[in-house]
Amino acid sequence: MTTYKVGYFIGSLSEKSINRILSRALLRVAPPGLDFQEIPIKDLPLYNHDFDADYPPEGRALKEAIAAVDAVLFVTPEYNRSIPGALKNAIDWASRPWGTNSFTHKPSAVIGASPGKIGTAVAQQSLRSVLSFCNSPQMNAPEAYIQFTPGLFDEDGEVTDPTTQQFLSDFMADFKAFVERVLTVLPPQR
Repeated sequence: MTTYKVGYFIGSLSEKSINRILSRALLRVAPPGLDFQEIPIKDLPLYNHDFDADYPPEGRALKEAIAAVDAVLFVTPEYNRSIPGALKNAIDWASRPWGTNSFTHKPSAVIGASPGKIGTAVAQQSLRSVLSFCNSPQMNAPEAYIQFTPGLFDEDGEVTDPTTQQFLSDFMADFKAFVERVLTVLPPQR
């Protein structure tokens, strides 16, 4: 069986983020054949075109981390009906300088949790638009907008609700199948 390396981004910088807890749950329920590593974004300076000629170490490390994986998973909150600034900043770094977009042909999926009933639906649509421009093939279904309620997950990402656990397991199985299909048609850009 082929094992795919998956880099995951957590859109929130908070160590206590509900999306960080969601990421732990996703790793717990993922099928065999997916090897995960978090791609950190908290130390990136704000993107500035002036850096394109000489990328700082943080920007190079980000691009190297993305190059080392076969696919990317975004686990993001919703801030003001959009994606968090730190996540957008990371995408800007990864997609520059012109002609060196790290997301080209990199299969991706988006999921997020919020206390609100619509989960992170609007942020996910915003993120999908950005990823589309970055030429990242996206798993468009199933969509996953998780309403985070107290007790749904424990701190270690153990899912306490069987229906939610099954939904997340199915989401991750679909993601693995999507990665396999995309990489069969579009070889990774390395």
